[in-house]
Amino acid sequence: MSDLEGLAKAALLAATKAGAEAADVVAVRGDGISMEIRNGALEQAERAEGTDLGLRVLVGRRQASVSISDTREAAIAAMAARAVAMAREAPEDPYCGLADPDQLARDWDLAALDLEDSGAAPEPAALAEAARAAEAAALAARGISQVSTAGADYSRTSIRLMASNGFSGGYTRTSHSVACVAIAGEGLAMERDYAVESRTHAEDMPTPEEVGALAAERTLARRGAKQPKTGAFPVLFDERVSLALIGHLLSAVNGAAIARGTSWAKALMGEQVLPEGFGLVEEPHRARVGGSKPFDGEGLPTATRPLVGDGVLLRWILDLANARKLGLQSTANAVRGTGGPPSPAAGNLRLTGPQTGRDSLLRDMGEGLLVTAMMGSSINPNTGDYSRGASGFWVRGGEIAEPVNECTIAGHLPAMLKTLRAADDARAHLSRVIPSLLVEGLTVAGG
Repeated sequence: MSDLEGLAKAALLAATKAGAEAADVVAVRGDGISMEIRNGALEQAERAEGTDLGLRVLVGRRQASVSISDTREAAIAAMAARAVAMAREAPEDPYCGLADPDQLARDWDLAALDLEDSGAAPEPAALAEAARAAEAAALAARGISQVSTAGADYSRTSIRLMASNGFSGGYTRTSHSVACVAIAGEGLAMERDYAVESRTHAEDMPTPEEVGALAAERTLARRGAKQPKTGAFPVLFDERVSLALIGHLLSAVNGAAIARGTSWAKALMGEQVLPEGFGLVEEPHRARVGGSKPFDGEGLPTATRPLVGDGVLLRWILDLANARKLGLQSTANAVRGTGGPPSPAAGNLRLTGPQTGRDSLLRDMGEGLLVTAMMGSSINPNTGDYSRGASGFWVRGGEIAEPVNECTIAGHLPAMLKTLRAADDARAHLSRVIPSLLVEGLTVAGG
């Protein structure tokens, strides 16, 4: 048996025969090629392909999930029997269960999402050549001593979700990517930076040479980095890392955290979480964007809808189970892998609101820190206290002055988010369209 729909049907039938009262299954088939180049020679080549099944069964108010990669009929039957046996021993969960039939997505337009590149998969030799071109472009920049990684990848993933409540749907997405990490200097004076580009369609990709050159440019700009001074300064989160800041808000308004009571945002429904005029909008139907999808992991229809409007928090990010715990309706934010039951997560997002040029934000901040990379994380989920390691550039007189590293930025997330200002440099092809963000009054700890 090879087609995903047939595999999903077989798994549901096996679950019913094993004694499940309800069940859903996600079937995933993926294949991909990855090529890495070092010093012009092939360093690593990988080709992976496989099919995985994830079955969730429900017996009363008890549920269990089992996954396999063996698609033989006997293996599917054994999986179903094991899942049902596990469910019968599981503790009761009054909130688990499939969607009601009238909640399910019925019609969608896959062609409009345009998630699958109709062209032939690239040959391994072509990917190797792309990686080689990126490496050569980086090494061509004066001052670059080596390239630690230059790679090109292609993947194609097909997904089929089917449930005993009558839902059945699937889609395929492709991904092309090129990445390069360049190094300048040696020993303690060594600096590195990277560039990576990924698209669903090959024709939308920048050239490998552009990727390599950008990695080199970013690396060379970091030469001579030192610790900044300590004090309270404005911090500009570069577009490459600004998603991390918004990501902390997404974690705080995730329904699972709210239901557990472990979120600093648990009392902020209907309250100001961003400055007036700002919003966060989910856009699950943007064409040619990897995070787009016609339905969520429980078969509910996705739709463009605001999460934050005019700075005010409008809803939580919910799947069915956490919505039931909170006495609310699902927001069609369920995600589902083969390894377990659904859980809530945000998809494509766009930050909306007033924007200004990045150079204008630099001038307005006067002196402070431009963060281009972050590492480590100390976020208190209950209070929102925030501390992260960072590196980037010191801004003086409204202009980038010198590179800095080995510093820490700290603040209080609820207050930070209410002061942010946005640049106009967000990249529209990304799943999360978030520009550079300026935040006032953070503590910068350096030398």
